[in-house]
Amino acid sequence: MAAAPDGGMSRADAYRLAAEMAEIGRALFNDVALSGSGRMSCATCHDPARAFGPPNALAVQLGGKDMRQPGMRSVPSLTYIQTTPQFALHFYESEDEGDPTVDGGPTGGLTWDGRAGRGREQARLPLLSPFEMANDGEAEVVAKVRKASYAEAMRHTFGKNVFDKPGTAFDAVLQSLEAYEQSYKEFFPYTSKYDAYLRGRAKLSEAEARGLALFVDEAKGNCASCHHSQRGAGGSLPQFTDFGMIALGLPRNPAIPANGDPDYYDLGLCGPLRTDLKGHDEFCGLFKTPSLRNVALKQVFLHNGSAHSLREAVAFYVERDTKPEKWYPRNADGSVRKYDDLPAKYQENINTDPPFGGKPGDKPALSDAEIDDIVAFLRTLTDGYRATP
Repeated sequence: MAAAPDGGMSRADAYRLAAEMAEIGRALFNDVALSGSGRMSCATCHDPARAFGPPNALAVQLGGKDMRQPGMRSVPSLTYIQTTPQFALHFYESEDEGDPTVDGGPTGGLTWDGRAGRGREQARLPLLSPFEMANDGEAEVVAKVRKASYAEAMRHTFGKNVFDKPGTAFDAVLQSLEAYEQSYKEFFPYTSKYDAYLRGRAKLSEAEARGLALFVDEAKGNCASCHHSQRGAGGSLPQFTDFGMIALGLPRNPAIPANGDPDYYDLGLCGPLRTDLKGHDEFCGLFKTPSLRNVALKQVFLHNGSAHSLREAVAFYVERDTKPEKWYPRNADGSVRKYDDLPAKYQENINTDPPFGGKPGDKPALSDAEIDDIVAFLRTLTDGYRATP
């Protein structure tokens, strides 16, 4: 490859290398042979037809060596994660984005609990998870890749001796998956109607425009406080997330088999999948704020899959505190067992900003018609919109 003036790789060769890695990553992403069962690939759970999110309405997907092991959380989309910052306990926004003196608290990282710092770290998790692709170790993954049709491409891109050391080859696998997930045409194309609207190439319908106004209104939807909807610094298009962590107080989902144990709780940042923040009670119940881009393509919503339509997910935010009986089970005495998926000692972490808040029987922040308008706006975030000339 041609050398740059400083002795490094030329720009052209760097782009060529990245493209080669992405193509290898595409093959890896779709290869069911890389799983312990021989029936699961990355694309099995991250369906390209649904913005690399879950392919069905199940709260959690099945995997493992026998394809019968249930996961613990709903599958997140892999689109629009390319600008996610590294996880940090303290986060201060730039002057262009907000008050730079306010600590945004835990922010960043990939996965629902932010425990993966970058794409290659995230790619490692499903390959070795006992309830996902269920390989027994790095060497098992490498042995499978070595037999694959794209093994020669690995040697061409990473060197003819890439398979001599399993650790080196496994790192190449992870780098390739990371490179594929940085392919903008597939993972962050910015081709939604809202993107066209921001570019002055489309006009929102009356319902969509009303929904946007409610989305940003701090006294109504207040959605934009976490799901940023305006252009960022330098005119960058919005990601529809602040990458922060929040406790929503979701209802416990009996469709998750792990919840059959009354002593089990998914506490997000403080366990069970993330272990470095155990003992930090102030983080228990917090999960990452996902991007809302392509959210209308999903059939299951929220980290525990407790909502099965986009409207239901929005309605939960609006009615959680004003109509708790609609969302939570009742105790034997008839009282509502609110926030039943989080132990009482952590419930002070639950967010109460609008549209949350209020007391049972109070008027909710949004009417049914306004909920419908926000849903109409959220549908404009789906990629693939073709503007009328």
